[in-house]
Amino acid sequence: MKLPKGFLASGVRAGIRKKRPDLALLVAEKGANAAALFTKNRFQAAPVILGRRDLARSRGRVRAVVVNAGCANAVTGKPGLDAARRVRNCAAALLGFPKEEVIVSSTGVIGVVLPDAKIRAALPDAKWRLSPSGLDAASHAILTTDVGPKVAQASFAWMGRRGRVVGVAKGAGMIHPNMATMLVFVMTDVPATPAYLKTALRGAADVSFHLVSVDGDTSTNDTVLLMASGALGGPELAAVDDGPEFRKALAEVCRTLAWKMVRDGEGATRVLDLTVTGARTETEAKAAAHAVATSLLVKTALHGGDPNWGRILAAVGRSGARFSEKRVSLRLGPLTLVKDGSPAPYREKDAVRIFRRERVKVVVDLGAGTATASKLSSDLGHDYVSLNADYRS
Repeated sequence: MKLPKGFLASGVRAGIRKKRPDLALLVAEKGANAAALFTKNRFQAAPVILGRRDLARSRGRVRAVVVNAGCANAVTGKPGLDAARRVRNCAAALLGFPKEEVIVSSTGVIGVVLPDAKIRAALPDAKWRLSPSGLDAASHAILTTDVGPKVAQASFAWMGRRGRVVGVAKGAGMIHPNMATMLVFVMTDVPATPAYLKTALRGAADVSFHLVSVDGDTSTNDTVLLMASGALGGPELAAVDDGPEFRKALAEVCRTLAWKMVRDGEGATRVLDLTVTGARTETEAKAAAHAVATSLLVKTALHGGDPNWGRILAAVGRSGARFSEKRVSLRLGPLTLVKDGSPAPYREKDAVRIFRRERVKVVVDLGAGTATASKLSSDLGHDYVSLNADYRS
């Protein structure tokens, strides 16, 4: 997949991981305005701490992103922060960019200081391999337990021209708002101010990355970075209501990446596409959806293809949402399984067939109001336990 105008990418092997590529480089040739969302975990990794500071110092300007897999460089204190700085400074000197316009990002095992010498030694190769078609190599180099790379694109109209949004992501475990063990880098050629990008990114994340859950854990390294090269030309998007087509394309890319992360949840075979309607407030709708999406009993039933709707209602019942159980209904795809708090007539084999699909759509109507909320959640099976039990071995 070709990158939007103004961007280059590459992926190489630095030797942090035993066999796979583990270092990606993204470059905005003439610079980009940018905005980012970072983890809310109190144990923030060194690259997150450094990235926050540098993005503020550069006033939302980014020239390059250095991403490594195999080592999170989290909970590593001053040595970890110094290692991240050395990578940033090396990349800045190599590319001829101001150091505060170079973002570093890491993913992998927590508690290990980044072996920055390996990255610094590999950066010249990463620079040499930079290409407008380098996204495929970069998408492989940022993976950890992911089954495969995650990329998405969408186009939009702007001032008589066609612009593009392209995103690349990694994430399979530690997936939970806000946000997840995800690294997401979204690039576009539209001209836009950093403030506008911040608002647009928050809106896109609210309908994508903030709606997903794999295992209920929030990582130390979560980063979602949006960069706009402005190479498309024309006036900058600045007002909140500017560029509705761009915001639609951005949301589409983010939703696609979010879906791919949940579908690639460690050991996942199915995705629960859950909607809670009829809640008294949005807060209560979100609470009910959260309870279902994170229920181990629901997730294991999903893995087994067992339409055990009692587990779903039990999770709703403990969520704190206010409703009358006599007004609750539950639909599985086109099938109504529960109506007004009682089992509805349906054929079990029809429910099983739907529950064994790759994407299982469930709607719970609380019958108490008009508020709604949605969640994407993966199943939980034997492979998840095996993979995470052996993660460091």
